Parts: sequence; C-alpha cells; structure tokens
Amino acid sequence: MPKLLFTVTEDWAFWSHRLPSAFAARDAGYDVVVAARMANHRQRIEALGFRTVNWAIKRESQNPFSELAALFDLIRIYRLERPDVSYHVALKSILYGSIAARIAKVGATVNLFSGLGIVFISQAPKFRLIRALVTPLLRWALKPARTRLQVQNSDDRALLNSLGVSTPERTDLVPGSGLDIENFPETPEPPIRLPQSPPVAVLVARMLWDKGIGELVQAAHILKQRGVPLRLVLVGNPDPANPASIPEAQLKAWQDEGLLEWWGRREDVADILAQSHIAVLPSYREGMPRSLLEAASIGRPLVAFDAVGCRDLIRSGENGVLVPFKDVPALADALETLATDAPLRLRLGHQARLDIERTYSADAIRAHIAHILTSLKPK
Repeated sequence: MPKLLFTVTEDWAFWSHRLPSAFAARDAGYDVVVAARMANHRQRIEALGFRTVNWAIKRESQNPFSELAALFDLIRIYRLERPDVSYHVALKSILYGSIAARIAKVGATVNLFSGLGIVFISQAPKFRLIRALVTPLLRWALKPARTRLQVQNSDDRALLNSLGVSTPERTDLVPGSGLDIENFPETPEPPIRLPQSPPVAVLVARMLWDKGIGELVQAAHILKQRGVPLRLVLVGNPDPANPASIPEAQLKAWQDEGLLEWWGRREDVADILAQSHIAVLPSYREGMPRSLLEAASIGRPLVAFDAVGCRDLIRSGENGVLVPFKDVPALADALETLATDAPLRLRLGHQARLDIERTYSADAIRAHIAHILTSLKPK
C-alpha cells in the first residue's frame, strides 16, 4: 500500500482542519502517517487509525538555530518513513517538507496554502523582506513536475500563479478543509425580546488585529451611538506567537466599556452559533474562513469585508453582506440592517446553509481531494 505523510506544525491544527483530507487519502488507498508537534491530540488522531510521528518544531520560533534543527528533524522523519506522497500544510511545512522530500526522493508532493498569512498581508518592512526571500524559495520548492499547489480561494490561486510559484495546470482550488455538517445542523434562530434579549452577532476567530477586530470595535461604537440593540460577542483567544495578536488587556478594556463581550476560547462553538443571529468576520485576508462556514451551516447570515477568501464564500444579498474593505460605517450599516430585519436574516441564512451542503461539506471536499491524491499514486 502506498504511504502518504501529512506534515503539519501542530497536532491540533491537523485535528481541527485536516481530518477530511486524511480520510480522503485513506479513500484513495494510502497508508496515512501524520508528522506534527504532538501534544493533546495525538491519542485522538491515532484512535482514528492514523499513525503519528512527533516533529520537533516550534510554530512561533524565529530563531535560525531552532529552525535549522526542525528542518534536520523533518529530513530524518522523511528518510525513515520514505513516503510515496507528502502533503505539506502551510508555509513552514511547505518549505521544510519540500526540502526533506527532495532529499528523501519522495515521488510527489501536495502543498496546501490554507491562507497566505501575515507574510503576504503585511506591508511592514520586516515582512516585505521575508516575502522577497520566501517567494523564490517557494518557486524552487514547487518546481518538480509531480508537485501540486492547493489553495482555498481564487485570489490566492491567481497571486501564487502570477508569482511563478506554480502553474495553473498544477494548481488545485479546493474551497475549504471540509465541514462536518452533522455537527453544525441548521437551527432556527433564538427569539428576540427587546430590550432584555437583543439579536446577537458573533465573531469566532483568534484575537488578531488582522481579523478586523479593531474595525469591528469601531463599528460597535457607531451602533452604540445610534442606539441599535445588538450584542456583539467575540469568541477566541489571543495568539501570542502571532505578531498581530491583540493583548488580553485591550479585549477586557473593550468589554468594560460595554462595546462587546469577550468569551475567550470555547469548545461549544456550534451551540454558541445556534444562539446567535448574525456571524461576522471582517478579516483582511482568509484562505476559506472556517468560522463563517460553520455559521453558514447553522443557517446564519454572514458579514465580512470584501477581502480575499471571504469574497469567494459570500454573495452579497444572497447568503450575507460583503462590506467594502475596512469601511467601518458600512460595516455598522450591515450589522444594523441584519439586526433589524428578521425576514432578511432568515432568507440569507437559509441560502448560506444550502451553499454549505452543495460545495463546502466534508463529503464534497473529501471526494475532491481523493480524486487529486488518486492521480498522484505511484504507477
């Protein structure tokens, strides 16, 4: 049986986002092995029948010696495992995995950009320099004939192809990582009883500035001044390993000001979404925004900036509202419209659910990826 090695920096990331891809690999006839920094999710992954290998990497590290050690450890893993196909997820895994795959003479690789991240978003001098260094490395990494690039939205495909990282014929657009819609069933919205039970708008994400949280807070100021009855709830923790992380003190200050409620990281996201009326994520750039997919599956209308990733999912006036990029008054207007128009919310939310069933469900994504991986099996 051919072997496929998944290379991901964190075991939780594999567990939360890559299971449909792993099942797709199994459907295609592969023995699946997962290399990642193993922690709390190792036993869960193994219980599904996937063998695991610990990769000594720190996602947040910028220490060159630590990074070199992580690269050598991955080369060791590839030499020991000798996979027929390797599947690299996100920038570090793509770069390090591609080097290891070349050295270990792996027959084919799949390289997934689930989003281009701060390296491709930021115009800060530091990240512009990193981008200038990384781009030629990516061209080299994805040069072999049996190397495929996988992206989650049309903008990322166009950008990476224009940079010469890959070619259109070796680029696969797979819209998301696959959502288990049984865990996010379509649910009627809860009743609204003013003033004690106003509509609820929920943002589920890491607490990062580039998720548009700063703009959302400015919109909350506007809505408060207008007297619009709307509870704004943030669900998620800061990510200290990310330069765009919002300090806890700032989140608590906004909460103390009465602009929003910050609930931190929660495991009961489906229940939270079921008790909401609107899903909002004014992110600057996404691959395919999972939290909006989950909300759409529940049957909630979506609000986001007209930004990479979000514009692939949202059709304004059909399943949600796309707001001009970083336009805070327009963001406030969109939230006010949905907060005060129940028939519109229900119509947009129902269409959002239909979209998930047709295009973004785990079954749909699993079949798409299985087809790609079948084409890469050794003859």
